[in-house]
Amino acid sequence: MTRDRKRLIAGAAGIAAIGVAGIIPAATPAQAEPDIDDVREKVDKLYTQAEAANEDYSNAKLRLQDIKDQLKDLSADEKRQSKELDKIRAELRDSVLRQFEGSDVSAVGQVITSEDPQEFLAGLSTVSSYNALQGDLLARYNTEAEALHVRREATEESKAEMAKVKTTMQKKKSEIDKKFEAAQAELDELEADELEEFQAAGAGAGIPANLPPPSGRAKVAVDYALAQVGDAYVYGATGTASWDCSGLTMGAWGQAGVGLPHSSSAQYSSGPQVSRGQLAPGDLVFFYSPISHVGIYIGNGMMVHASNPSTGVKVSPIDQMPYTGAVRPG
Repeated sequence: MTRDRKRLIAGAAGIAAIGVAGIIPAATPAQAEPDIDDVREKVDKLYTQAEAANEDYSNAKLRLQDIKDQLKDLSADEKRQSKELDKIRAELRDSVLRQFEGSDVSAVGQVITSEDPQEFLAGLSTVSSYNALQGDLLARYNTEAEALHVRREATEESKAEMAKVKTTMQKKKSEIDKKFEAAQAELDELEADELEEFQAAGAGAGIPANLPPPSGRAKVAVDYALAQVGDAYVYGATGTASWDCSGLTMGAWGQAGVGLPHSSSAQYSSGPQVSRGQLAPGDLVFFYSPISHVGIYIGNGMMVHASNPSTGVKVSPIDQMPYTGAVRPG
């Protein structure tokens, strides 16, 4: 092969190599595998946002029940008021009929035509008393009619508020679903071994063996909550195989005979507040501002709580999240 021929072949090979390099670009950062720490940060943020929306949903649900109770009471009041109004209306009708169809007409005539001053005064007194009685009936009628009107207005206002609360609940439910789906999409980007590492990092600390013993009803609540470790976290769930944070605390203290609302912020008003230095097993511990998470203190700086959809019910240090305060139920 001539020297010129070799040079031609070498040049063609070089051009081909450049062309291939141009067709197959080098990997870019956008195509790189997701960093597990970045995924964890994004997922934790989405879970926190979803739980805040879940808290709003729970509070709206409690308000909805309050409105339903109010409407029930208003309906009963309306029925009583309406019956009373019908009763007075009937009395007024009978009174008017008696005035024009009964003895009262002749009594009025006798008063008008009487020439005896004493008889005139006596008759006038009778008519005045009768008119006073009729006036009292009319006053009662007006009072009852106004009361019925007020109750009907209150009913309409409550129905309007109920519609708004239902709309809020739908919006919050949609927000919860979107945040959860976004978190799940982030996790789906992880390889199997990375997902396992992610879940292992979020796993609970295990139930410590040297916990201080709870006393009284707190023991029932703590024992029940610890028995749920490993259960799933589901937004809005109240057991018995899945929970959200306030659902677990409500269920645990319910076993001890103490009723709690299904809302972490509402539970914050369910008993006397205790300082961090005075925490005892069974106390409810709250997190974030505004409050959107709650757990049950078990001692030694630890709590049991329904954490998030990735880790479920677990034992964690109370310093794991921004601490707000504590309440002692019962």
